[in-house]
Amino acid sequence: MSLTTDDRVAITDLINLHGLFADSGQLDRLRELFTADIAYDVSNVGGGVLHGVTAVIEAGYALGEGNPLAHHVTNTVLTELDDGRVRAWSKAIAIHTDRSCGSATYEDTVVHTPDGWRISHRTVRARRVPLQP
Repeated sequence: MSLTTDDRVAITDLINLHGLFADSGQLDRLRELFTADIAYDVSNVGGGVLHGVTAVIEAGYALGEGNPLAHHVTNTVLTELDDGRVRAWSKAIAIHTDRSCGSATYEDTVVHTPDGWRISHRTVRARRVPLQP
């Protein structure tokens, strides 16, 4: 399978919608973006691995005022894997209530489901030191 322009737009929209849904408090809509069994790895930013979309939603609500004011995603690069999955690599910027900001990388695995493209695995890695792999 070769990624079409429509596929690329749909996958990029998934990644962008995460921040829009989170920032507007529509966390239940994350079900439209992630597979039911997503592994959402926030170990690098002080959490663990969240298993399942319900756990991701509950964690977002539990953060409450600790959530960023805004998520901004940029520099998304998509690579099709041999098995039809897609590897998406994006940069993320979070603006916090204390006016600080942070940078991270989203490393996503995206799969095609009967409901369209969905993120099945996400690893969030904070950028704390420049020029590090």
